Amino acid sequence: MHPEQQGALVGYEIDFLSVGDSNGDAICIRYSTPLLGYNIHITDGGYADTGQRIIDHVNQYYGRGSCIANVVLSHQDGDHIAGLIPVVRHLDVGALWMNRPWLYAAEILHAFHRNYTVEGLKRAIRDAYPLLVELEETALSKGIPVYESFAGQWIGNFLVLAPTRERYLTLIPQFDRTPSSYARPVKGVFGKLFEAAKNLASFFETWTTEALQENPSPTSASNESCVVQLGIFDQKTVLLTADAGPAALAEAADVAQALGLLRPPAFVQVPHHGSRRNVTPSVLNRWLGPAVPEGSVNRGTAFCSVGVNKPEYPRKRVSNAFLRRGYPVYKTVSGGWIRHAHDMPNREGIQPINPVAFTSWYEE
Repeated sequence: MHPEQQGALVGYEIDFLSVGDSNGDAICIRYSTPLLGYNIHITDGGYADTGQRIIDHVNQYYGRGSCIANVVLSHQDGDHIAGLIPVVRHLDVGALWMNRPWLYAAEILHAFHRNYTVEGLKRAIRDAYPLLVELEETALSKGIPVYESFAGQWIGNFLVLAPTRERYLTLIPQFDRTPSSYARPVKGVFGKLFEAAKNLASFFETWTTEALQENPSPTSASNESCVVQLGIFDQKTVLLTADAGPAALAEAADVAQALGLLRPPAFVQVPHHGSRRNVTPSVLNRWLGPAVPEGSVNRGTAFCSVGVNKPEYPRKRVSNAFLRRGYPVYKTVSGGWIRHAHDMPNREGIQPINPVAFTSWYEE
């Protein structure tokens, strides 16, 4: 049954955990259900040592011995997957949702110069993703079912909006770790140097002017393969974007619009830790709405996972863009967690934090 048709109020709490020195994601969500009490939904696990932090967080705030209804891996990058291995190994997990690129070897064989058999390509891709294989094997060894997560799939109260299966298959040959293929773009050293040099510039923005680019240099194919989830809780929605880029976010908007679900969310994750390559004005307008008058009522809340040693994130043009559209941005704190909640019990020890300020002058 569609969550909005259940007819009962649904509260939720969303905890973004700090993952350490560098950027990464570890998100713990708990929400009420009409018949089952609370569901726990974990998306991404940060680095290896983040796993124990997630386990401790669940035991302390959700109840020791709690069952994790669903664990979702957004994509195969190490700052999202490593911490999920101990979570799946040591907690009671109902289901694991992850996309495994080797399952589609037969369908993408044509992109690999015909240098592989189907089984050979499957082995080569598995060998390239040892953490992904370990996560799968850990789940299967405990009898935990492993499911694909493509657009249209419900995971509890969360609907997967991207990627579609068709687009995911076009991205696999472009992944950095998959064997060399016709599909992978090649970027020479001069191109990399040019990109680094062109970033050194000063910018000035006002509330009505925007430096965010409509056509930024592309993010990685792996990021564009991210699972984008829309949580539905009565009339409120929660958008989890992981490291999704403009193409994934646009596809997610298309799916949401086709289902009548495209509206400004109550909560949104700032994609890829606030990278300037992952959002554009047009895709933000589709998801968040156009700019609001300065100082007007906020439409919702945005969280951004940022490493301790990454003070440049979220990028100023990105946090400005969210704030301009009525979404103040809060970033993770060193060694702790930040919480967004609706209609859930208060939690002792929570300290208020301030959102990222609008910045007019900055260098990037």
